Amino acid sequence: QVQLVESGGGSVLTGESLTLSCAASEDIVANYNMAWFRQAPGKRREGVASITIGDLATYADSVKGRFTISRAKSTLSRQMNSLEPEDTAMYYCAADRRHIGPLYRLLGTSYGYWGQGTQVTVSS
Repeated sequence: QVQLVESGGGSVLTGESLTLSCAASEDIVANYNMAWFRQAPGKRREGVASITIGDLATYADSVKGRFTISRAKSTLSRQMNSLEPEDTAMYYCAADRRHIGPLYRLLGTSYGYWGQGTQVTVSS
């Protein structure tokens, strides 16, 4: 059974930083493709960062240079710097063991396992 548990969300001011974590078993973190998605109220779900089993990272244009995805042992992390009000959303961790081609790594349909989400609120 794949269980993903996000943590680290909170309320911050514009320009501040947060680190989100997704806890899973070491087998999952080491052997699954993983990603972070977000969904703001009234908006579609958006893939923001992914990392393959081979540690290839992909970022959405909206977060390039500000967000960094990484994994270690039983945790997937994402460092978010220079946060903006537009980053306010519920953030979800996702995972899947299947091969995911480069064009599909930020698509929600590529991932079969999801966490419950953690809220990030950025105020100006």
